[in-house]
Amino acid sequence: MSGKNQGNTFRLEVLKARGNGALTTIDSISADATIAELKKRVAQQKPELYSDRQSYRTEPTGKSVKDTQKLSELNIDKVGKIYFKDLGTQIGWSTVFFAEYAGPLFIYLLFYIRPSLVYGSSAGSKPVHLAAHLGAICWTVHYAKRILETIFVHRFSHSTMPVFNLFKNCSYYWSFTALVSFFVNHPKYTPPSFGNAQIYLGLGIFILNEIGNLSIHILLRDLRPAGSTERRIPYPNKINPFTNLFHLVSCPNYTYEIGSWLGFSLMTQTLTALLFTFAGAVQMTIWAKQKHRAYKKDFADKYPKQRKSIIPFLI
Repeated sequence: MSGKNQGNTFRLEVLKARGNGALTTIDSISADATIAELKKRVAQQKPELYSDRQSYRTEPTGKSVKDTQKLSELNIDKVGKIYFKDLGTQIGWSTVFFAEYAGPLFIYLLFYIRPSLVYGSSAGSKPVHLAAHLGAICWTVHYAKRILETIFVHRFSHSTMPVFNLFKNCSYYWSFTALVSFFVNHPKYTPPSFGNAQIYLGLGIFILNEIGNLSIHILLRDLRPAGSTERRIPYPNKINPFTNLFHLVSCPNYTYEIGSWLGFSLMTQTLTALLFTFAGAVQMTIWAKQKHRAYKKDFADKYPKQRKSIIPFLI
């Protein structure tokens, strides 16, 4: 009978979360087995469903359970069934990041050299404004930094993501890059209203926020041991003053990211750069609220109550 213990093992039905059909049955599995071990057992029976493609829940419409949880902790050994969701074809996080960040790097520089196919045959002879030169440098530095962070800094809690995200993320970054760079590098580009003072103010804001963003990424990297999915409460360190923003928000990396693009928008004074900043701010606010709620749930009374998610004192 399903769910009947034989010693410390039991028979487990793996049901589809959608469609109410049976995926497979595991005749004997330990009550102390983790979800990660269950994934390996299922993959042995159905090789096309490799571990990263599998997600499990205790109810058809419930939340996914963690890989580290034991079946006994979820009472699965008592009910003898668990629900499976296919996450679809997966691709490595680093592959997605390289694609979505390398694209903007090359696309922006392509417009920066003013190809005649885009701007006309006389575009190359027109002067390039200081703001356009600095814009190309800032854009290149930002995305080169992102690529280097992917290689040397970031530690991902999951090794893969759905392959659809590759197309979705690349479409977002690549199309916005083309939109922003087209106008900043246009031969008829209109310089900032307040001249060099505005340009250098925007540049200064951009640089400070890029340093802040990198500082937070390094702190978060050091917070998670290599090869671990452990979560801890992030706090400022005494070495780097840029990390003090953790006193006020849960996701200062997003706060600094928005600050960088506000500086870029001020420096170049283009509507498309401001639209890119706004779109990014909306998405990062959604992510920050999700992470903020997760922190408060995971750490309950221990989590600092004064913190907002992304904007100090407001959001």
